[in-house]
Amino acid sequence: MPELPEVETVRMGLAKWVTGRTIAAVEVHHPRAIRRHLPGDAHFIAMLTGRTILDVSRRGKYLWLPLDSGDSVIAHLGMSGQLLMQPADAEDEKHLRVRFAFTDGGPQLRFVDQRTFGGLSVSEGGAELPDEIAHIARDPMDPLFDDAAFSARLRGRHTEIKRALLDQTLISGVGNIYADEALWRAMLHGTRPTDKLTRPAVSRLLAHVRDVLSEAIVAGGTSFDELYVNVNGESGYFDRSLNAYGREGEPCKRCGAIMRRESFMNRSSFSCPRCQPKPR
Repeated sequence: MPELPEVETVRMGLAKWVTGRTIAAVEVHHPRAIRRHLPGDAHFIAMLTGRTILDVSRRGKYLWLPLDSGDSVIAHLGMSGQLLMQPADAEDEKHLRVRFAFTDGGPQLRFVDQRTFGGLSVSEGGAELPDEIAHIARDPMDPLFDDAAFSARLRGRHTEIKRALLDQTLISGVGNIYADEALWRAMLHGTRPTDKLTRPAVSRLLAHVRDVLSEAIVAGGTSFDELYVNVNGESGYFDRSLNAYGREGEPCKRCGAIMRRESFMNRSSFSCPRCQPKPR
């Protein structure tokens, strides 16, 4: 699933292409694409037709497009969702779910989703921050993220550090890939108890989280297959810089020990047995 760097890459691309443009027409090609918009497709289309997109914002892994009506479009990419800018005369994609045409006749915004786990919806009155995603914590790249409050909440919980990093109500945008990368840099095993971490240790970890996310954004995110692409259909290349994730059986880039893979919440964790010893 796309994490913060992938979603931020899409956000930046969309902002360049759709800000200030007015929606001329909306087509819904698959009902699952707007299943979170409970009033249905006719209402979805009516709410958006003739509206001008003011900006493109992000909270964690969610995007929202504030409109001149005071409403907004919420977008979640799910496992395979893509928000693509395409010429108006471009052939329809096989998995095209929703199309936005604009009054200027320029490139269309198309929501393409092979697995249909992602989706779009309209948040009434949600231009500033949609109520539907207000429960999601700020991410560490947000200028208003409170490091001290995060540290206090983290150290006040009795859980494992990787589980905490994936808790979107505590810190948003960090998923499995970037949690493993940050923990490798911080030389912490994912099962380290959060209530045993010192404040300096949390600060170091948070700094590594930010470094990993920043570098991944510059690289356009991580693409392991053709499902994650930016608005121009291009893949990210941060996978070339991974130090932990997916490197089972390969030597640690820091100490040379053979990297391990462990089961974690129906997923996998990758770490170095020497640099990241399990807590006793």
